[in-house]
Amino acid sequence: MQVLVDADNLDLPRLRMLVAALELAPSADVVVAGAPAVVEALDWPPQAQVLPASGWQGADLLLARTYHADDQPLLLATGDGDFAHLARRHPGPVLLVGGTSSRSRAFAGPQITITDPAADGGAALRSWLERSRKP
Repeated sequence: MQVLVDADNLDLPRLRMLVAALELAPSADVVVAGAPAVVEALDWPPQAQVLPASGWQGADLLLARTYHADDQPLLLATGDGDFAHLARRHPGPVLLVGGTSSRSRAFAGPQITITDPAADGGAALRSWLERSRKP
């Protein structure tokens, strides 16, 4: 499973819920990019690759470079629509974790699930992670 986190586009409470839920996916390939102050504010899983980024779209560019297309689950944590095309084209199931503002039609697709962990305490996020790690 790939996990791409655009830490610049989610608030700290949502990021904290994501970090807690990632305990359910210890073998996930986690990449976190964002402003140094944001990425350093949290204790990411030990396997996470944390990439401090600066400048407009800096985190997006770093995450795009690490993405690889495969049929495995993809978790995208972002609060904007910059990864809509990637999500629609990903061959496997996709979970978009963001705020209610990221529930754009741009992310519509048969394999795309959208959740806001602040709306349900992270229940849908945890459920998707548990289902996705089963063979």
